[in-house]
Formats: sequence, C-alpha cells, structure tokens
Amino acid sequence: MRAVELIAKKRDGGTHTRAEIEFLVNGYVAGQIPDYQVAAWLMAVCLVGMTGDETGALTGAMIDSGATIDLSSLAGPLVDKHSTGGVGDKVSLILAPLAAACGVQVPMMSGRALGHTGGTLDKLESIAGYSTALSAERFRLIIDECGYAMTGQSAEIVPADRLLYALRDVTATVESIPLITASIMSKKFAEGADALVFDVKTGRGAFMKEIDDSRSLAQSLIDTGRSLGRGVVTVITRMDEPLGRMIGNFLEVEESMRCLRGSAPTDGLSDDLIGVTIRLTAWMLVAAGVESAIEDAEAVCRARLADGSAYERFMRNVELQGGDPAELERQIGSRRAAHAVTIDAVRGGYVTAIDAYAFGLAGVGLGVGRNKTSDEVRPDVGFELHAKQGDRVAAGQPLYTIHADSADAASDAAHRLVDAYAIDDTAIAAKAPVVEEHAAL
Repeated sequence: MRAVELIAKKRDGGTHTRAEIEFLVNGYVAGQIPDYQVAAWLMAVCLVGMTGDETGALTGAMIDSGATIDLSSLAGPLVDKHSTGGVGDKVSLILAPLAAACGVQVPMMSGRALGHTGGTLDKLESIAGYSTALSAERFRLIIDECGYAMTGQSAEIVPADRLLYALRDVTATVESIPLITASIMSKKFAEGADALVFDVKTGRGAFMKEIDDSRSLAQSLIDTGRSLGRGVVTVITRMDEPLGRMIGNFLEVEESMRCLRGSAPTDGLSDDLIGVTIRLTAWMLVAAGVESAIEDAEAVCRARLADGSAYERFMRNVELQGGDPAELERQIGSRRAAHAVTIDAVRGGYVTAIDAYAFGLAGVGLGVGRNKTSDEVRPDVGFELHAKQGDRVAAGQPLYTIHADSADAASDAAHRLVDAYAIDDTAIAAKAPVVEEHAAL
C-alpha cells in the first residue's frame, strides 16, 4: 500500500478496507508515514466522511496501537460514561460513586479542561493530594476496593489517538464526527469498559451546538459500538445554560459532594444537575444488566443517594487516590479565591436564558480552564449562580458571584458576562434537560 493512493481514494469518496486503515494508523504511529500525508488524509475524512464500518475499523486500529488495561479479573459489570463537554458539567464526580454504590464497577478515564469546557481531572486534582496518575495495576486495585477509579490517559494507552488529536488540533479537522467517535471510543474501550453511556451535549455551551450535529454524533457512536460488539447508550442533553450552580474546579467538587449527600434542590442544588446525573447513572445500570427498566434503575439511584452509600464510596475513593477526606470536609465552603464580586439583576423579571458559552470563556480568563494544554488551572476560582433559568428575580437581587484571584480578573469576568443573563417580564416554559435517548445493548 501507498499512503498517497489511500489519500486519493478517500478524497474521491472511496471506502477504506480495514487493512488500509490499519496500514495508515500503524504507519503513522511507527513514524513511517509523515505528518503531512496523515494531515491530508484527515482533511479528506473531514470533508467526505466515513461509513460506520470504517469508523469501527479506525477505532479498533487505534485501540490496538498501544497497551490496553486488562480488567478481566474484576467481578464487573464494567461500564463507563463519557460527556462531550460542557460548562459546570461535574456529572462524572457524582455518577461514578453512585453507579458503584448501585453495583456497577466504573473504570473512568477522563480528560482535562480545554477551551471553554471544564475537565474532570482538573476538578478532582483540586482535592489536596488526589492523584489521577494511576498505573494500570493501581487502577484495577482501586476499582476492586471501592467500585470505581478515576485516571488520565497514559502515553502507552492509545498512542494513535494522542498523535492524531494533536494533528487534528492544528489542521482544522477536530469537528469531524467519525474522527471524534474514534477518538472517544478508542480511549474508553482501551480502559477496559464492557459498555458505555454517552452524554452528548447540545446547545450554546456545547461543542455540538446544533441538535442535528448532536444526533449525528450519537448515531455514529451507536453504529461504531455495534461494529465493535459493544453496548452503547447515547443521551442527548441540553447545554445552553451551565449545569448546576457552580462553575470552577473546587466549587464543582463542593456541589458534587452536596448531591452525593442526598441534598434536595431546596438546599440550593439544581434539578438539571440531579436529573441528568440520575438518568445517566440509571442507563449505566441498565447497560450493566443490574436493572432491566430505566424507571427502576432511577429509583435505585435515588435510594443510594438518600442512604449515604454513594457519598461513602466517594470519600473512600478520595482516600485511595491520595486525598485526605477529613481535610476535604474542612475546606467545604471556605476554599475560595481572594476576591469575590457579586453581580445583581439590573431589573426584575424571569430569567429566560443564561449563556453557558459566555461563562465558559469567562472562566478560562479566571483560570478555571485552559486555552492550550500547557496552561495552568486554579482550584479556587469560578462562579456561583444564585439564579437559574426560570427563576423570578427582583431588581438588585444577586444573579451570580465571581471568585477571582485579583480585582482586575474579577472585573474582566464581569465585563465578559454583562449580557450573559436574559431577564424578561414573561416566564418561558421549562425545557427538560434530556432531549432524547438511544440504546443499543
């Protein structure tokens, strides 16, 4: 085979064989095919697309490009969840211990913040001492001990994804649905999961801002899972306003802990966060075969939140991954950056919209996230939302508080968010956070 012929084949709308895809992936990882040829092929894929079988073959080749984590000694069932990214999305911090408390083992390989979206690893590492740099053996032992473990991608796991993503990032090919699918699924199945639940975000604060694009990605994930013989569930959820009431690394840890304690929405939590988390976790129980009906699975999830067993799993995991549970408890409510500025409503009425994308970008300016992988993030900065979409507010009532490390940083964030809240005289009908669901188990 010759790379140039395969580039031309895809450019002209052809369909690759499995052997052709394996040749391209293996040749690139081995350094035998240069960047410029792979970049040309990525652009051809971005413009022409791939069939479900091609995407499955690409995913399989990427999985086989490096080491995989062998979790066959665990009792299982092994199910993971992946989100396409959003603002205030701390679902994984709640979902993993909750699923573990319900009888599912969760091997979770997560990522860091990039662009306007937050990263699970950054949130967890805001817990003093917490380490997400786990060896494969330590990863397995922690899952066996408390039901779940949280780790990042090592250099040995799916090296093809690491190389291809870096090239996609600089060649304007990140948005390709087949390439997104292969990137996500190769990492998730290399970590040892038997089935996957995907939270495909849609809306202003998501990478997929149009529902049709979100549906296309969801279908691609299902088709690829089917081609690999793995169970997949896709849940499309709204990401127009931030999820929950906290945005920021340690702030989101706090909100997650309150959810795990079984706190009710009347305690300042948001129905959207709790509802999405319980629905996704319930689908994990169904995918694992622990429950057969989604409604029964939701009831089990609520019971495990109420009896404190999910919170116990979380604190045990903190301890096993190097954190100090007692110190973590002491920091709740007090670990904040030096400058706090509260922004009030300039008029009364109903909150009809909150711009998640604006909050995400403003958070990057504070240090919640990063523009490039080398940027440092801060654990103690971010936002607390005092009003959510649908709430009625009076003029002068607090809308949100900015936590920043300097007065200038707080002022800059406030300037970025001047139009982030829309307030009108008439309330709008509430939209369910879950748009649609598809299961192929």
